[in-house]
Amino acid sequence: MTRASTISRSTAETQIELTLALDGTGAGTRSTGVGFFDHMLDLLARHGRLDLDVSVTGDLQTGGHHTVEDAGIVLGQALDEALADRRGIVRYGHAVVPMDEARASCALDISGRPFVAFTGELPPGATATFDHELTEEFFRAVANAARLTLHLEIEAGTNAHHMIEAAFKAFARALRLAVSIDPTETGVPSTKGTLTT
Repeated sequence: MTRASTISRSTAETQIELTLALDGTGAGTRSTGVGFFDHMLDLLARHGRLDLDVSVTGDLQTGGHHTVEDAGIVLGQALDEALADRRGIVRYGHAVVPMDEARASCALDISGRPFVAFTGELPPGATATFDHELTEEFFRAVANAARLTLHLEIEAGTNAHHMIEAAFKAFARALRLAVSIDPTETGVPSTKGTLTT
């Protein structure tokens, strides 16, 4: 069974090509025009064991908001498509990740019901051309498009780079667990028999 998806999305603000394979090694290239965001997508692919190719051409003259949010939407759509009917998955995932003085925790449910609780105070400002507030925008876009219940908390830290990196790694590790195949699960892990509606 190949759990993969390719999504193309074109708007007046961004043009995105994304290919995702859930059972990967972290392979692929990420090119969005926002270097720090590319680095975070690299971490997501590597720690999530996802093969991920992302190419974005966006209206960066207005800032990185549309690029980051739209990439999150398309990644969420690809996750949703690659998971298909969710048969045999673990469904739930959680992780706590330290990054030097920073720490982030993530709990998620591939529930079919989009919900995001993002907590934690990031220092104001930007790392390179990545506005720190885009961290929450990205995860909100992914969770809504993939129909995930996502609780993501930045629990500690003073360095924004470390705090954001811990959040991406925690999400990656939780997602890796949730999408993994449970050899003892013969159907959809839900008493209602579906996780897609």
